[in-house]
Amino acid sequence: MMSQKNAHTKQKYQVEFEFRSSPKILYPYISTPSGLSDWFADDVSINPDGIYTFRWDKTETKAKMISKKDNKYVRFKWIDDTEEAYYFEFEIIQDDLTEDVALLITDFAHADEVKENERLWHNEVQNLMKILGS
Repeated sequence: MMSQKNAHTKQKYQVEFEFRSSPKILYPYISTPSGLSDWFADDVSINPDGIYTFRWDKTETKAKMISKKDNKYVRFKWIDDTEEAYYFEFEIIQDDLTEDVALLITDFAHADEVKENERLWHNEVQNLMKILGS
């Protein structure tokens, strides 16, 4: 008997972008409301419970930062996503030899939405690169 795959199942995907920036400069842009407001959303705020509110035009979505390591990564979980396994993460990777810096974004989407989501991330990260002169 074959198991049926849940139609709501999302798949993990990753996109990576090279930056001419140091982790210390890049980290506040992925971890603070003001930094995220500069490139990722129109406005980002955080309440006393640690819930981040992301606003785009008339859309508002809430997320909780569930894990972080200074100058390395931050992981968020959308509040309205009931599946525990799904999150989105910004990870700063630095090559030990060359000291090249990259931003690795991990996210989840339905198979038919991955390409579109990758394009959206590309557009958002282009904004960040412009801000950082990268």
